[in-house]
Amino acid sequence: MKPEHIFTALRSPILAGLSEEVARDVMSRARLRSFDRGATIFLQGEQASAIYIVASGWVKLYRIAPNGTEAVVGVFTKGRSIGEAVAFRSDVYPVAAEAVTDCEVIRIEAESFLRLIHDNPGIAVSILSATFAHLHGLVEQIEQLKAQTGAQRVAEFLLELAECEAGACMVTLPYDKVLIAGRLGMKPESLSRAFAKLRKFGVSVHQNHAKIDDVETLRDYAEEDPALAWNKGQ
Repeated sequence: MKPEHIFTALRSPILAGLSEEVARDVMSRARLRSFDRGATIFLQGEQASAIYIVASGWVKLYRIAPNGTEAVVGVFTKGRSIGEAVAFRSDVYPVAAEAVTDCEVIRIEAESFLRLIHDNPGIAVSILSATFAHLHGLVEQIEQLKAQTGAQRVAEFLLELAECEAGACMVTLPYDKVLIAGRLGMKPESLSRAFAKLRKFGVSVHQNHAKIDDVETLRDYAEEDPALAWNKGQ
């Protein structure tokens, strides 16, 4: 495994709280796997026997509803761990995982991790931290759905991707707009309308790039009271 992959894994929530010796012991049992865009990493209902850490690219977690529609639960990138909550209980994956882009993931067998926990109970704290990080992310998603307009959710999404704290910034959209819409709890046509509303706040979209004229202006709009933001978006 390349040093940069090991470095990424060691900084992930599930390993960051461990001593370097224990973390490297975990990594010695891990395997790097590559997936092409659109490939399935695991299926909903499959026996959860491993934990995954995204080493590069983007991975989508989703559920298929009884009526056949797809509900995007989350889209994860470099350093995020997947599946630990169910893998340690020998449960099944409640979601499916798919490579949104060509990606690499680090696979750690749950059984080997559990053996380490038995020898060193302190490892369990890192697992709890990683689980809390996932829970916190889901709570933030629910808050956005409940307390922000569609255009505000898109603005927040762009700000998360922006590498600039102020001034103008160019953002590369990491995956297609249909998936962005699903990630934000919107229909594709609603996403298009949201991008159109953001033009007055200095956002212009060209193919897979979004230009933000002023990050602070967009942040102010994203954090506004939804009622005021809705009126401004008209």
